[in-house]
Amino acid sequence: MALASSPADLRRHLTTHLDPAALAWLEHALDEAAAHPGIHGPISAWELRLAEAGRRCGAAYADAARVLILDAARAGTDALTRVYFQGTADERRAVLHALPHLVSGPGALPLVEDALRTNDTRLLAAAVGPYAARHLAPHDWRHAVLKCLFTGVPVDRVADLPRRARGDGELARMLGDYAAERTAAGRTVPEDLYRVLDLTESAGPAPGTDHPHGKES
Repeated sequence: MALASSPADLRRHLTTHLDPAALAWLEHALDEAAAHPGIHGPISAWELRLAEAGRRCGAAYADAARVLILDAARAGTDALTRVYFQGTADERRAVLHALPHLVSGPGALPLVEDALRTNDTRLLAAAVGPYAARHLAPHDWRHAVLKCLFTGVPVDRVADLPRRARGDGELARMLGDYAAERTAAGRTVPEDLYRVLDLTESAGPAPGTDHPHGKES
C-alpha cells in the first residue's frame, strides 16, 4: 500500500496483514502515543516505539507503522524535526511520509530540503511525496525531479508530477541540457527523462490563471 494513503487506510491495511503479536504491539503503541502526544522530556515514549517498529512489525510494514505512530502522537513540526534529525534513516523516511498528514503549511520544508541533499534513494523517494508537491517552490521542485533522474529514483515516485510539470518550459530546458550532457559523454539518457519531457510539452495553465505555486523570482 502507498504510504501517501490516509492514516485510516494504512491502519486498515496493517490490521489485515500483521500477525496477532505485531498487531497487538501496534495497537498498544498507538494508544500510548494518543494518550501522551507531543514532546515530553529528552525522549517521548512514542519516539521509542518508532525505533522498535522494524523489529516488531517487520521491514515490510515498519514504515506504515511509524507513520501511524507519528499521526497518533499528533507530532507537530517541532516534534517531527527532532525525530528527523535525531533518528535513523528509517525514522527520517517515516517523518517525510507523515508530513502531508501532520503539517498543513510549508514549515517542514527544511526536512524535505535536507533529504533532497542526500543520495539515499529511499529517502529521496519519500521526500518527493505529496508534501513536496504542495509546498516546494518551482526552482527547488525542478531540481528535485532532476535529482531523481541523477540517482535512479523512478519519477513515478514524484507526487503530482503531471500537474506540476505541465507546460513548465524551464523544466523542459533543464531536462534538455541534462540529456545533451549525457549524450555528449556517451552515456544513456534515462527513459524517465523523456516521460517528464513529454509532460512539460502538455498544455500549460489557461490564460489569466495564476500558477498554483507562485511566480519564480
